Amino acid sequence: MPIHIQENTDSAKGDAWRPDTSTSWHPFTQMKELAAMPNVFVERGMGCWLVDIQGRRYLDGCASTWTNVHGHAHPELNAVVEEQLGKIAHSTYLGLAHKPGNRLEHKLVEITPPSLSRVFFSDNGSSSVEIALKLSFQYWQLSGRTGKTNVIAMNEAYHGDTFGAMSVGGSEIFHGRFQHWCFPVTRFPRPSCREVAGEVNEACDTESLEVLSVLLDENADQTAAVILEPWVQGAAGMQLQPKGFLKRVADLCREHGVHLILDEVFTGFGRLGPVLVCTETGVNPDFLCIAKGLTAGYMPLAATLATEEIFEAFLGDFQDLRHFFHGHTFTANPLGAAVSLKSIELLEEMIRTGEYRKRMDFFGQTVQDTFTGHRNVAEVRQRGFACALDLCPSGQSPEPFSPAHRVGMKVCLRARDLGLLLRPIGDTLLLVPPLIINEEEIDFLCSKALQAINDTLSD
Repeated sequence: MPIHIQENTDSAKGDAWRPDTSTSWHPFTQMKELAAMPNVFVERGMGCWLVDIQGRRYLDGCASTWTNVHGHAHPELNAVVEEQLGKIAHSTYLGLAHKPGNRLEHKLVEITPPSLSRVFFSDNGSSSVEIALKLSFQYWQLSGRTGKTNVIAMNEAYHGDTFGAMSVGGSEIFHGRFQHWCFPVTRFPRPSCREVAGEVNEACDTESLEVLSVLLDENADQTAAVILEPWVQGAAGMQLQPKGFLKRVADLCREHGVHLILDEVFTGFGRLGPVLVCTETGVNPDFLCIAKGLTAGYMPLAATLATEEIFEAFLGDFQDLRHFFHGHTFTANPLGAAVSLKSIELLEEMIRTGEYRKRMDFFGQTVQDTFTGHRNVAEVRQRGFACALDLCPSGQSPEPFSPAHRVGMKVCLRARDLGLLLRPIGDTLLLVPPLIINEEEIDFLCSKALQAINDTLSD
């Protein structure tokens, strides 16, 4: 049905604007539903706060889709972008190089596990996963192991929305209707972990590991790679893994001669505590996919890191056609590379001083104190600055609401009225703020989320 559009004027500046439902098609959004909601046009940001064209302030409780590390309009990051912009905004990486890209490559090799020595840039998380999959498949072809074509992935996984990423994803809601066009993938169950007082039972991964072990015992000769997000499955609702789980998966892959692809698009760059989970745990993957927090939310940039062994398999004379036929127009964009370098420097310093650990612990404690035991919260899951609250009709009967009730969205709309921007996944409320959020802002985040839950579900 046509959407009625009424022209509006920003009285502060006299700029005419029209509700964006006249032309837009937003991601993961039912546009019929959005057309009935008040428009929010974000105009500027500072720190953890966003300001709309009417001058209303909102705490960015989703870190602008989990990307923001150091806050909006960070002066040092802004200065780096401005300096690079004065030199060059973009130059192709197809056979040419530039200093920001080269310096970032070396920095990424420095902060990642020793197994990784080669960096292939792209511009988003889905692409970084596609690249890892294609590199793994081509490596086995070039190595004469053409039967190794299968991939093993975790149930309820999410690795992006391009077709290779959808294939290894396990979300029926996101990707079920496209399965006809996706390649087949073997799956193993995620660890069934519940958090109690902020701790995860380390034995909750037994079934998951047993199934994976059997799959590799039986199918290693046909399996190219195992792929997973380490420690937390983000889009699955912040589903937790015991911290030792990743090491045991890596050991199984190494034992059976199967590549390990780690998707740290969401989990990397301080979101869960360390700069990178794989480096923190001493796990040496064959491929590492990174994006989101890589540029602190400033620019689209991603990277896939690979081992030297994999890289060398692609070397040969041109006519052999062994090289990797893949690329992106804005590969290694100098603006993104420059801001990434500065962001990593700031993050490392924040972790070194203990400042980040203090804020992260305060966030975890405040989340537990605020929401654990709430009658409309079935489960609280939190690690680092990533938290999920499963909403339910009552704690005594933690069955889900009917999807038609749109409870999660209603809570987020109420939170917006209270000056807090959140984004749900169904009826799971996600609290994922910028990493520089202070204690006063953490109190605001949790108290306003609590009030939004109470106001929405008071009946």
